[in-house]
Amino acid sequence: MAEVVPGIHTPPLQLTNIDQDIRADEELQDVENLLGMVVHSEEEAYKLYNDYAIRIGFSVRKEKLRYAKNGVRQREYVCSKEGFPRDGDHLDDKKFKRLQTRTGCEAIRFTVTNGEWKVTHFNSNHNHELAKPEERPFLRSNRKITDAQLGVIRTFKEAGIRTVSTYSYLVEEAGGFENVGFIKRDCYNAVNKHKLINVEAGDAQSLVNHFKQKQAEDPMFFYAIQVDQENRMTNFFWRDGRSRIDYNSFGDVICFDTTYRTNKYNMICAPFVGVNHHWKNVLFGCAFLLDETTASFTWLFETFLESMGNQKPKTIFTDQCQAMKNAIRVVLPDTCHRLCLWHISKNAAENLPRHYGNPEFKSKFNKILYNCETEIEFQSCWDALLRDYNLVGNK
Repeated sequence: MAEVVPGIHTPPLQLTNIDQDIRADEELQDVENLLGMVVHSEEEAYKLYNDYAIRIGFSVRKEKLRYAKNGVRQREYVCSKEGFPRDGDHLDDKKFKRLQTRTGCEAIRFTVTNGEWKVTHFNSNHNHELAKPEERPFLRSNRKITDAQLGVIRTFKEAGIRTVSTYSYLVEEAGGFENVGFIKRDCYNAVNKHKLINVEAGDAQSLVNHFKQKQAEDPMFFYAIQVDQENRMTNFFWRDGRSRIDYNSFGDVICFDTTYRTNKYNMICAPFVGVNHHWKNVLFGCAFLLDETTASFTWLFETFLESMGNQKPKTIFTDQCQAMKNAIRVVLPDTCHRLCLWHISKNAAENLPRHYGNPEFKSKFNKILYNCETEIEFQSCWDALLRDYNLVGNK
């Protein structure tokens, strides 16, 4: 052990390459210990693998569940990047490639025998970059709203306090975003799920009756309703005959917007809009959604296509939303997904208020957004804007 002499500064010990190799070997031994481990329930099995995943730096998904005559025989949990994307357009001249989030990464298998869940297959290697320590609190399988936090969210909502303010309060109470345990979108989804309990049965039935009346008046009228596991109505979609005719002629490009909300229940009002040959907006359909989750958007896009004879659009414009992006990748893999310029301008005003309030900056920003005709011109002007306003590296 190094001797510390009073009055003399002793630098902190630095890990040598040998020390790092020893620590890596210890971590490898910890990894190998998972193979053959035994737990006694599905909840314990998930917790075992998820706790390990968070320590290492990846998120977990529940995958295959195999049954025997007497119950569950095997259960697999996988890295969130398990699997591969669907085959799409592989043309060499495609300028923009979507970010691939599936890399074929494998995972773990539990075999169940006499109530014991034993790890019988385990792959500790990952073919993708792992999350950094500061990113791990935000991994999907590590995010959870506790009962106490849910109580605060519901209480604040009943008091008329905005959800974003509630989330800010919880972040401050927890001592930072990394400590609160979930992201803002999770907070909104929790509020939306709670709204189901408050939806009056009479209102839901009135809407269904209205749909039935419209269908009696218009044989081409289409509507669909999604229910949850407790048979409560959650999401609604409808379109009339005129919308179907317009879509047949002008449905190559659609704009999907979730900006607006209903008055009473604050549900998401999500119209599908296009443009006709007179440059006028035409409505292809509309939906009321309980939340902005991948599952809700997937159901909606599949229902929309069903109502339109499975005729897929060539291009869809949306706001920037990861859940929406995930659903489009699944339901509309060959459709060109683009972000709406209006939403980009709106997001710029919200995220860069100090700069966007500067007329000179706003003029240059809008010029880049609307007037650049080539990628080279766009990149050159964009780089110059970042340098001029010291925004290089600003996320």
